[in-house]
Amino acid sequence: MPAADIEYGKLLQSALRTVVREVLVRTQAEGLPGEHHFYISLRLDHPGTEAPPFVRQRHAEEMTIVLQNQFWDLAVEDAGFAVTLRFDGMPARLRVPWDAVVAFFDPAAEFGLRFDLPGLAAAGTPGPTPVPAAAAAPAAKDDEEPPASDGGEAKVLSFGRPRERRDRDPDGE
Repeated sequence: MPAADIEYGKLLQSALRTVVREVLVRTQAEGLPGEHHFYISLRLDHPGTEAPPFVRQRHAEEMTIVLQNQFWDLAVEDAGFAVTLRFDGMPARLRVPWDAVVAFFDPAAEFGLRFDLPGLAAAGTPGPTPVPAAAAAPAAKDDEEPPASDGGEAKVLSFGRPRERRDRDPDGE
C-alpha cells in the first residue's frame, strides 16, 4: 500500500480531537475542575454545525466560544457536542460536529490544539507542529470574532512560560 493511501494527517487530527472530546465528557459529568476553562474555535460553515440565525449573522464562518462561567446543558456525543451559551444576553444552543472544531485552548493548563481544516484536504498533511505561544493564544470571548487562522497543518500548541531571549549579547546588551 503506497504511503499516500494512508491519510496520516487525518488520522492524527482525529486522534487529537478525542482529547477535546474526553475533556468535554469529564466536564459534562463533573463540571470544570479548579481554574480550568476552555476556548473552543469552531467553523459555523461546516456541515452539521447548528446555530441560531442571530449567531450566524455575526459569525458567518468561524467563531470562538468560551466554556467557563456561563454555559449550560453541555451534551457530548460521538458525533460532536452541544452547549447553550448567551450572546448579548440571548441564549443560543450550538451543535458542533467534532470536525468543525478548529482549536481548543485551556489557559489553566497552558495547553492547546489547533486543527486547520485546509490541511485536512491535503494528502500527506504533516503531523503536529509546535508554534510560539504568542502566535497562538486566543483573545476572543464567546461573542467575539476569533483570531484569524493562517491555514496549513495541524498544530500542537505550547503555552509555557516565556523564555529568556537567546539573541541577546552575552554582556546583556
